[in-house]
Formats: sequence, structure tokens, C-alpha cells
Amino acid sequence: MKKEINRWAVLIASMGVLLCTGAVYAFSVFAGPLSTTQGWSMSEVMMAFTINAAIGPIPTILGGIMTDKGKATWAILIGGLLFGVGFMLTGFATTPAMLYFTYGILAGLGQGFAYSGCLSNTIRLFPDKRGLASGLITAGMGGATIIAAPVANWLIQGSGVLNAFKVMGIAYIVVVIICSLFIRVAPAGYAPKGFVAAQGGQAAPVVNVPWTGMIRTVTFYLILLMLGIGAFSGLMIASNASLIGQNMFGLSAAAAAGYVSIYSLSNCLGRVVWGAVSDRLGRANTLMIIYAVIAISLFALVVFESVAGFALGIIGLGLCFGGTMGVFPPLVMGNFGPKNQGVNYGIVFIGYSTAAFFAPKLAVQMAGQNGGDFTQAFYIAIVLAAVGLILDIVYKSREKSKSVQKELA
Repeated sequence: MKKEINRWAVLIASMGVLLCTGAVYAFSVFAGPLSTTQGWSMSEVMMAFTINAAIGPIPTILGGIMTDKGKATWAILIGGLLFGVGFMLTGFATTPAMLYFTYGILAGLGQGFAYSGCLSNTIRLFPDKRGLASGLITAGMGGATIIAAPVANWLIQGSGVLNAFKVMGIAYIVVVIICSLFIRVAPAGYAPKGFVAAQGGQAAPVVNVPWTGMIRTVTFYLILLMLGIGAFSGLMIASNASLIGQNMFGLSAAAAAGYVSIYSLSNCLGRVVWGAVSDRLGRANTLMIIYAVIAISLFALVVFESVAGFALGIIGLGLCFGGTMGVFPPLVMGNFGPKNQGVNYGIVFIGYSTAAFFAPKLAVQMAGQNGGDFTQAFYIAIVLAAVGLILDIVYKSREKSKSVQKELA
């Protein structure tokens, strides 16, 4: 008789791994000190983060292949160790090329492998609570900056930026090894005791679609576009929140940094809240609310000139950015089945990576042309949110007719 898997232990351990690899998003804390200490320009330094984000889909898909073949533990361990080693070796970087290899490539590969393994394996263990499980897992990634940023700042002030990379990298390696001891691979067709597929407000997938079949469906392209649009505004704000607060709302650098932390907390909370809501209301209905709140929050940043308007806007956008990252993994699994979730979501994740490449650049370019005013960028994001809402309505109408099965018939 096989021992019952403690799925909550797997979830918590997976969150622990992603709390490490998610530290990649605290790079802004390291960028300035790296530029000053090493004599590199900020554009040279920030290229490391761009490389890290650009290669994301590759390890996410490769990690998905390993996870789909029952090697989730290895994908998570290899990814976590790659990230920790890359982070640590960044402390030895003496040229921009070394920085790009250690932080950009090694840490980027590690993050993708670990994210794919943790996410796809864990939500297979929660067929009854896919939204909640996805929200909690991605909250680990989203919440990493809340811990990493102050720790990194403290280490940088005490022993310098290079030592901060070394110390944190070693700590991440240790945490990943410990957490990996609690990871268990989800068995095919896993269901917790007492779970019936028709319960929980959603039915079991009728088919398990491989990626070759998925990309032949209209549903796939709708989901890909909706993910990119849903992430666009959040990524735009995440990379520019401090500048928006200072340039448009008159905040000091210190006060703006405080609001960046509020945005990060909202992002983390939104992943759990919207994930749980989607278990009750359905993914499509939840996304309708998310796109509407995105548009309202952006409108608040345009209309209100007070700090209260800024706070309202970034909290709403943070919650919805988090919700986007929590809702789409179970949405993909619900349409294409759990068997190939690792690879399928890795391919859908290209929508996110595309938004990550364009959103920050577009916002900065438009602000530069308008004296630091991001209003034009906000208007573009509002239009995109409206497009996302329309796409979601189309998706919902197709969902009622079980479009995936019809397209593949």
C-alpha cells in the first residue's frame, strides 16, 4: 500500500524554492551599487536582467518536459541549484560579460526550471483547488522581493554588493536542498481522498492535449494573448513604480520606495485571492473582473493627482497582476489537461515574456518623450485591458461549446 502524499508539504516546500528564485526581481536593489562599485553604466548592468527575462521561456518549457515525464523533483532541484550558483558567482563577476553569464543565463535558466517544476507538479496535486494552489505557488515567486530586497540592502550596506550576492547565493543553495527533500512527484491522475471530479465547481478535463495539438487551437492563442495583456500593465508598473511616484505624484525617493513595497505586497496577495476566487467563480468570470479592475486602476492614475490616487492605482494593479499569474496556470490545465501541463504552460508563458520585454521599455520611452509623465503609457494599457476583456468574452463563449474538443475532433 502506497503512502498518501502530503500535498500541503509539497506545496510549502515548492513555495520555499520559489521564495529563493523569485529574488531575481529584487535586481533593482543591486543595480545601483553594482554600477558604482564596478564602474559599469546602468544600461550595461540592466542588460543582465533583460537577458534573464528573455531566456525565461526556454527553461520553463524544458523544465515542463522533465515534469511531464515524472522528473519534477529533478527539475526543481537542478533549477534551484543553478539559480543559487548563478547568484553566488555574480559576486565574483569582474566584467559585464561575466555578469550576463552568471545572473542573466545561469540564474535565468535556474529560475525557469524551478518555476515550471514547482508550479506544474503542485497543481496536479490539487485538482479540487487548482486556483488556490496556483495562487499560493506563484505568491512564493511574487513575495520573494519582499524578503530579498531588505536583506540585500542590509548586506550591501554592511559588506558590499559583491559579498551580498555571494552570501545570498549560498543561502539559496542551502534552502533549495532542504526544500527539495519534501518534494514528491504527483502521480498520474492523482485525486485526494473523497474528491469527485464533478465537485469543486469544475469538471475534469475530457482530453489531455499535447503541445502539438494545443497550438492548433484558437483557444491556445486566446489564452496566450490574454496572459500577455493581463501581465502588461503589472510589468509596466513593477519596473517604473518609483519613477511614477516621484515624477507624477511628487513623492520623495524614500516614500516612493515604500509604495513599491506596497505594490509587491499587493502582487503577492492578489495571486492567492484571485486564485481562490477563480475556484468559485470560474477562470473566465474572474478574468473579466481582473481586466475591469486593471482599467479602473490605470484610470485612477490618470485622473487623480493625489497620493491617495497613486496608492489606489498601484494597489489595484498589483492585485490584478498577481491575479493574472495565479489564474492562468489552472486555466491552461483546465483546457488541455494535466498530463502535458509542464510543456503547455511553458509555451503559453511566452505571452508573459513578450509583455516583460515590451511593457517596461514602452513606458520608459513614452515617459522620456513627455518629461517623465507616464500618462500616455497608461492610456495604451487601458486600451489593452479593454481588448483583454473582449478576448475573455470570446473565450467564454467558446468555452460553453467545448471548443478545444471540437477543434481537435
